[in-house]
Amino acid sequence: MMPTHKPASLSSPMAPQFLRYAAAGALGTGLHYAVLIGLVQFVRVDAVLASTVGAVVGAVVNYALNYRYTFGSDRAHRQALPRFALVAVAGIAVNALVMAGVLAFAGPHYLVAQVIATATVLAAGYLANRAWTF
Repeated sequence: MMPTHKPASLSSPMAPQFLRYAAAGALGTGLHYAVLIGLVQFVRVDAVLASTVGAVVGAVVNYALNYRYTFGSDRAHRQALPRFALVAVAGIAVNALVMAGVLAFAGPHYLVAQVIATATVLAAGYLANRAWTF
């Protein structure tokens, strides 16, 4: 008999942690979007560059929140921070690629493209940080 894999329910230990990750990410994402909008609307920076700068700002906030709040890590910062940085850089690269791709091929408003990019990066970032960073 082949074992069946059931998706995690909201009562699983992973679900509350993912919800904390999403909440911390919402704060980082809010800052990301604020920087994006500010740079595009007021400074007239290219949307992809502005999104990348915003993602860096959000990543700094997310590290602090995820280290303590989401994962309660006891790993030394000298180990966790470089790992988080690698995951964040990969996420920032995926974010930029998705932004550029959506804007080039579908042409929606830059905020629509950013929502699609944010959704793309969320799950992969959580799994990488859970398994490797913290």
